[in-house]
Amino acid sequence: MIEDTLSRIVNDRVVLVASSRTDTGVHALNQVANFRTSSKLPLRNLHLGVNSMLPPDIVVKEISEVPWEFHSQFNALGKVYRYRIFNHPVRTALERDRCWHVRKPLDLEAMRRAARHVLGTHDFNSFCAAQCEVEDRVRTVTDARLDREEEGRIVFRIEADGFLRHMVRNIVGTLVDIGRGSIPEADMIRIVEARDRRAAGQAAPSKGLCLVEVKYE
Repeated sequence: MIEDTLSRIVNDRVVLVASSRTDTGVHALNQVANFRTSSKLPLRNLHLGVNSMLPPDIVVKEISEVPWEFHSQFNALGKVYRYRIFNHPVRTALERDRCWHVRKPLDLEAMRRAARHVLGTHDFNSFCAAQCEVEDRVRTVTDARLDREEEGRIVFRIEADGFLRHMVRNIVGTLVDIGRGSIPEADMIRIVEARDRRAAGQAAPSKGLCLVEVKYE
């Protein structure tokens, strides 16, 4: 949609390079993308023009000029994702497309202790989608924490130098299984070391996941 809109504005084909691929249903608060153009249109005009033509669920927050060799994906040093869980007997109407509704009470402390085992450098094959095409599945996680907010809202925040396909959703699904008691808390170490997707728990729904930040120098 953004490519088509930009192409119409600059009157030339635009190829957009995104910093991170997100699954269908996943949101992005600060996605980064770059494109090349020979257009001399001022950035302010380009910014105003693209937002006036995009649908209401997509907005370009900022446009800036970068060096020719900049690549939004390959120059990224790290990414931050957030996953929201609504842990309450009654579902939420207003946030239904932004969180995973889990009715059964979750043991948050057990989930927190289990989440510590994904910190550091590991082969995350246990949390990688079966159709993942990346061969090197070693990633370094620098932050993984769960916070309880008001009215049963639980937020999982994770930061790493990179993520595999479905990695965050599979980690969250496994943590929820631990919080429910269907997977023993102590099994998290075994799951990480197994490097086998079948060892981990369910995949969390995509709608609770949001790309929060992409980090550069």
